[in-house]
Amino acid sequence: MERTEPTRVLLDVLPSTGGEFDESFLSRNGLAVTTCGGPEGSGTCPLVAGHGCQRFEEANGIIFELDLDLPEHRAILQRYRELADEAMPIRVVVSPEQADRYRSELADVEVWTHEPTVAELDGFAARVEAATRSAP
Repeated sequence: MERTEPTRVLLDVLPSTGGEFDESFLSRNGLAVTTCGGPEGSGTCPLVAGHGCQRFEEANGIIFELDLDLPEHRAILQRYRELADEAMPIRVVVSPEQADRYRSELADVEVWTHEPTVAELDGFAARVEAATRSAP
């Protein structure tokens, strides 16, 4: 049976970093992109608070560009790792220093220590599409 729902990517970025290039590229490749800027103000991410999150629940892949030096952001990544199907592609964009500092938190996700290139985003889009096609 052919899938009728769009393939969705959750782009979790700090508002100051934008993520417009990633969003534009992925959208041009036929993926529906939902952007989340992390918890508003002093709020808590609904996933960390033990609630559902429609953006996450609809996602077929995640690009995470929040700041791992913040405990709340590490907790969000941990919840993604706990709740996501093991086939869901999760990519984390961090500095090389953060990649070293948070090695254990990043053990089962792909890490980019630079802004993703067109080729990397294209590869990610292909992985999301493949994971979506193989999902029950």
